[in-house]
Amino acid sequence: MSKLEDIVSLCKRRGFIFQGSEIYGGMAGTWDFGPLGVALKKKIMDAWWKYWVEDRDDMYGVDASIIMNPRTWVASGHVATFADPLVECKNCHGRFRADKIADGITESVTTTEFHNLHIKCPTCGKEDWGDVRKFNMMFATRVGAVLPDDTGEIADKSIAYLRPETAQGIFTNFKNIVDTIYPSLPFGIAQQGKAFRNEISPRDFILRDRECSQMEIEYFVHPSDWETQFNKLLKENHYFLENIMGLPASHLHDYEVPANDRAHYSKRTVDFMFDYPNSTEELMGLAYRTDFDLQNIAKESGKSMEYRDKNTGESFVPHVIEPSIGVERLFLAVLSSAYTEDEIDGSARTVLRLPENLAPYRFCVSPLLKNKPELVAKAREVYQKLRTKYGNVTWDDSGNIGKRYRKQDEIGTPKCIVIDFDTLEDNTVTIRDRDTAKQIRIQISEL
Repeated sequence: MSKLEDIVSLCKRRGFIFQGSEIYGGMAGTWDFGPLGVALKKKIMDAWWKYWVEDRDDMYGVDASIIMNPRTWVASGHVATFADPLVECKNCHGRFRADKIADGITESVTTTEFHNLHIKCPTCGKEDWGDVRKFNMMFATRVGAVLPDDTGEIADKSIAYLRPETAQGIFTNFKNIVDTIYPSLPFGIAQQGKAFRNEISPRDFILRDRECSQMEIEYFVHPSDWETQFNKLLKENHYFLENIMGLPASHLHDYEVPANDRAHYSKRTVDFMFDYPNSTEELMGLAYRTDFDLQNIAKESGKSMEYRDKNTGESFVPHVIEPSIGVERLFLAVLSSAYTEDEIDGSARTVLRLPENLAPYRFCVSPLLKNKPELVAKAREVYQKLRTKYGNVTWDDSGNIGKRYRKQDEIGTPKCIVIDFDTLEDNTVTIRDRDTAKQIRIQISEL
């Protein structure tokens, strides 16, 4: 199994991920995706969209605003319940999530339960804790040109929030989509986009950060049909993760979340747990949200969320099943699954065995020697043809050919194509396979 520090080092060295605002000393819980990281991230998101939306006739997409009417988060319960247990060390004043620095406790831990565990502060080593308090993780902001009043106070009505999830943008558009598209049940609405959570203690690289991208579906079903659809979505998510994302089935585990640990809206939740380099953590969740969200929107807005069945004429508020996954968590799962250290011809190498559909570059084209104009010209010709056909093709003429191979192995390029002097004679090129390091010669026309 790969080590997290090895993956972090590779991401920095090869331009996948950088610390956010690194030039100014960084900012905890924020990360910037470099050229190769952007390419991999986009391929992951595009593959998800194709699998769940473009290849199906029961899914529809939306792209809702990040800043929404604050009543959204009152109706959803986030204002009242979206909180983590915060505990502060009285000695060094470090603040931590109580359930993450002690084993065997949950988010509902009380002050007495926490103190009875006799946990030492991870920073200073003292055991001098304050009370466990609930810390709301939504980022508050102010909307409009707001000025203080005569007392110096700013009106609360100007407060809005950066969305902590993309789901509510789907729910608030449910009526719009039913009125314009009028899809037949069951149907889903999908969204990809940014979400923001003011994590108390972001950690483990991109696994727990303050700004992330989410991919979520709200799948609307008849109340009597939820169990059938839940089990179907469970299988379809496994297929996506294992066959489209290339995650090993042995590293995926279904965890049936007990009632006392489920979100306030859920009647059943299965968390997909994944064996990351440091620990087994949640990769995604599949939750049966009943009609909680639509009923709350109806109460808060005063507008009906009922759906009228085309065939039976029955009117009811649909129930919802939600597959939700964080892009960064999936990104790290893909990287850690692909990261390999092996030996080729007695020489150690690092290789990313990424699925070909996810690799940032499909091919790397190189002239055998960069100081031979005739080889460079022919290589450029091949490069342009492949780039026109496939798009994600890179060029490399730095260093000797062995170093180029090692670099491309490390960034996950499946095939390297080399133009040599034989190419000028017979129009054949050498293709080297990333995983086996085997080489064959084929005609350029066969590429």
